[in-house]
Amino acid sequence: MGKIIGFINQKGGCGKSTTAVHFAYWLAINKKKKALLVDADAQCSSSEWLSGMELSIIYQVVQTPDDLLDQIPELASQCDLLVVDGPASLAEATRAILFRADLAIVPVQPTGVDLRSASDAVRLIKQAQSVRSGSPKAAVFVSRAVKGTKLKDEAYALLSKTPEVTLLKTVIHQRQAIADTSGQSATVWDLPSRPAKESAQEYERLFKEILALL
Repeated sequence: MGKIIGFINQKGGCGKSTTAVHFAYWLAINKKKKALLVDADAQCSSSEWLSGMELSIIYQVVQTPDDLLDQIPELASQCDLLVVDGPASLAEATRAILFRADLAIVPVQPTGVDLRSASDAVRLIKQAQSVRSGSPKAAVFVSRAVKGTKLKDEAYALLSKTPEVTLLKTVIHQRQAIADTSGQSATVWDLPSRPAKESAQEYERLFKEILALL
């Protein structure tokens, strides 16, 4: 059975779906793994994004808590890695994902509101770990950061004091190249610009860190 990695956060706009799509693409195309993406977000942005791509990345839309609990193990048995794009809420669907995931990843923007939101996600992860005797493993990373800002450094320092989750070293910086990808049904690996190449290098580092946790 393939490993299950859930991207969760109750706050929209943190780069959750963007990271999940790029991760599924990187696994399938760059690492030649059999990857499958589960879109559990009501907006269906990641499945719509993947459906427009020329290269076929397998995906499935599964949204109710019961369906997630039932179908995630079944889907994981069909692939090397199952990537779950969680909903923009900490409702029962997110709980269902945490009851099935081997690893939960929380992208966090470096703002006060986002840091508070991340602490709620961490609380939910801790509850799942308590019920499941330690699973899932969990990690956070700073997403959509602006280079050279004090906010980024403060957020990183604050997140490093959360003992229950691993703080990943890689920071994903905000660039127009990343913002352009979904509208073009593409990833940063498909775009020729220098900023896209810089973002691709950051994602590569981040994804290697994520795989090392499994």
